[in-house]
Amino acid sequence: MNVELIGLTKRYGAATAVDAIDLKVPSGAYCCLLGPSGCGKTTTLRMIGGHERASAGDVVIGPRAVGDAAPVERGTAMMFQSYALFPHLDARDNVAFSLRMRGISKAERRAKAMAMLDLVQMGHLAGRLPAQLSGGQQQRVALARALVTGPKVLLLDEPLSALDPFLRVRMRVELKRIQTELGLTFIHVTHSQEEAMALSDLVVVMNAGRIEQAADPRTVFERPATAFVARFIGGHNVIRLPDGMIAVRADRMRLGAEAGPEALPARVVAVEYQGTSVHVGLDADGLERAPDDSSAALTAVLSDAAFAARPLRPGDTVPVGWDAGAAHRLDA
Repeated sequence: MNVELIGLTKRYGAATAVDAIDLKVPSGAYCCLLGPSGCGKTTTLRMIGGHERASAGDVVIGPRAVGDAAPVERGTAMMFQSYALFPHLDARDNVAFSLRMRGISKAERRAKAMAMLDLVQMGHLAGRLPAQLSGGQQQRVALARALVTGPKVLLLDEPLSALDPFLRVRMRVELKRIQTELGLTFIHVTHSQEEAMALSDLVVVMNAGRIEQAADPRTVFERPATAFVARFIGGHNVIRLPDGMIAVRADRMRLGAEAGPEALPARVVAVEYQGTSVHVGLDADGLERAPDDSSAALTAVLSDAAFAARPLRPGDTVPVGWDAGAAHRLDA
């Protein structure tokens, strides 16, 4: 089911949390709302699901505007950050609970609950209470509970944030598998750039209640629209030139003899070993930083082999530059 936001706005008194945003999410897409805390992404998600009333604008799900519809009438389901499982019910009855509230017979709701638990690979633990399940297992039960009502759009509010890094990666794979298998529209709130890049067909970068850029992950990373996107997504240096600002990917910075004839002298201020790569922080003389950039240094990412062949230490001086084709011009 497609989702469209039209001038969607949320105000709390004099404060504007979401500022007249427009967005189209195609049917069957995995969309991630990405941004820092307080940017309005969770408020947007809650307005889509009907858990927060919009101050202005509208939400269109499929063929109809649902701005005045209750959550149960929208064809959406919400998976909250806190899994909120009933501690006295086992996994199967937790999943079946919403069907029970809809008056579905015991046999039918239990059969549907088991089908959903099998989908999330939890059927073998259907009889366990939440306290007997790990965090990842509880998350799978919560996902099954959100899916069991047959929503056309699933809304996920930072569903992976409580998991450890290893389990988070595993659950990313599972979420994408389930979304692809069911063909549903997923709208997923996250503050993790890596998570958004790994999961989404459409990345929506938000800042201060507005959408800075909405595009596929590769476009957002390769061609950030604004300085904010370039910095938030990471992996870019934002540099002010006389005719505007540019972004240059850190792995396309050139050091030493490769820096080219227009290279600038730079002082190495930090060296961080990252396994397959080494991140080198640089303070370049004569290079004007963007006025809203508090960072003191540029970053160059070198392969481990390249760094080992020509190691650098803090305090060293090295030429720095970039190929003209590596620079991407940013919107004002």
